[in-house]
Amino acid sequence: MGGQASSVEGVHVVVVGGGFGGIAAAQQLKSRGLSFTLIDMRDAFHHNVAALRASVLPGFARRTFIPYAETFGDSFVQGRVERVDTDTQTVVLQGGREIQFSHLILCTGTDGAFPGKFNTVASYQTAVQKYDDFIQQVQAADSVLVVGGGSTGVEMAAEIKTEYPDKKVVLIHSRIALADPELLPAVRQQAKEVLLQKGVELLLGQKVSNLSDLQLNVTRRNTEVTTDKGDTLNTDLIVCCTGLKVNCAAYESSFSGSLAANGALKVNDHLQVDGFTNVFAVGDCADVNEPKMAYHAGLHAAVAVSNIANSLSGKKLTSYHTGNVTMLLAMGRDDGVGQFNGWQLPRFLVTLGKSRDLLVWKSWREMDQKQP
Repeated sequence: MGGQASSVEGVHVVVVGGGFGGIAAAQQLKSRGLSFTLIDMRDAFHHNVAALRASVLPGFARRTFIPYAETFGDSFVQGRVERVDTDTQTVVLQGGREIQFSHLILCTGTDGAFPGKFNTVASYQTAVQKYDDFIQQVQAADSVLVVGGGSTGVEMAAEIKTEYPDKKVVLIHSRIALADPELLPAVRQQAKEVLLQKGVELLLGQKVSNLSDLQLNVTRRNTEVTTDKGDTLNTDLIVCCTGLKVNCAAYESSFSGSLAANGALKVNDHLQVDGFTNVFAVGDCADVNEPKMAYHAGLHAAVAVSNIANSLSGKKLTSYHTGNVTMLLAMGRDDGVGQFNGWQLPRFLVTLGKSRDLLVWKSWREMDQKQP
């Protein structure tokens, strides 16, 4: 398996990061017969669209991790990229191993708090166990405070309340409107209504003032939480869903002249990193003005791989164009809100399209493997 046999002499593409953009790029390189190496810290792809379900539903986590080696064989290398040497065109891994590239696709994604994100050096078994351990904390708690009412926090609160309707679930958010600002106001309002219908309590326009002093993801009975408005509340478990940041550690020292303020890589319409013709940025680490979503990462990957192939054959490069926002929020397995191409969708359609199985089947299909 893997992409060892190259149809083009001297071409070797290194893909850094095996998230949604990374596996899409690797599969397309493989199908084109281009030699490549895919590098990731874990030994399994994480379908993190379903991470929140995996943190409340026993047995679900093992369906959200898919081993890389079975799909990509020797073209997959597990390791942490420490830096990129653009002069010698090598990627340097922790421990000193170097991998040479003719072209580089950076797909390092975003990092954030567990359980929404799990970006750490880990085996499949360790990763699954981490989610199973977290479920035990949720089950032991009578009350849960979810901090942050962006899309992740909204989905987290809904997942907990759906699976454990008798638990008290409170969502605190610094703004008044919930979920992603790019969503239609009607969709954001609907998300709020679904949470209230499920029995989630909302504290809007407030922040937790002592968050840095609090232990996250561990059940501690009657932990006292204070807000910036001077209110106090007691909760057993605190789950943080704020603070997403671009994962730029692998490339920031090498591409300092191409960085946006948030650490993302400035790219042109062809998704080439500023100042380079053979380096591409895909997914969350590309400075493209659109919501950070798995769907977009896949679209970016197709453009980057096409442009590598086009540059080799002397064809015109493809451009990436943003469109109207499509975003679906799973509000537990039995409800959902969202929009398609800028149009609000009925809740039952979102439930059918996303909420029931969170598109886990799609990643198993993309990885050419059979779901357990």
